[in-house]
Amino acid sequence: QVQLVESGGGLVQAGGSLRLSCAASGRTFSNYAMGWLRQAPGKEREFVAAISWTGKNTNYLDSVKGRFTISRDNAKNTVYLQMNSLKPEDTAVYYCAASGSMWPIDRLYEYDYWGQGTQVTVSS
Repeated sequence: QVQLVESGGGLVQAGGSLRLSCAASGRTFSNYAMGWLRQAPGKEREFVAAISWTGKNTNYLDSVKGRFTISRDNAKNTVYLQMNSLKPEDTAVYYCAASGSMWPIDRLYEYDYWGQGTQVTVSS
């Protein structure tokens, strides 16, 4: 089992920034690729970003490329999502998830463990 706890969500104006954190415990964190996924009201959950277990490979949803950056610190068992130039359409609950599947892990079914989510609201 891997337990995941997200933090850092909140309310921000359009154009602003937020940094999400996800603290992991349980099984060896560095064995898992990690991802961030989100679900907006009335919409299906979607992939946002992923990072390989070494941190050398990353993958992003097209609409967040150049604005969001995923990173990880295996010594701290933590993965981050730096979100810049936020837009109202980025409003969603953001979930951290761990995957033991083959890269690039951009499908929801490839994730084995999920956090409870953190709300991000971007006002216009």
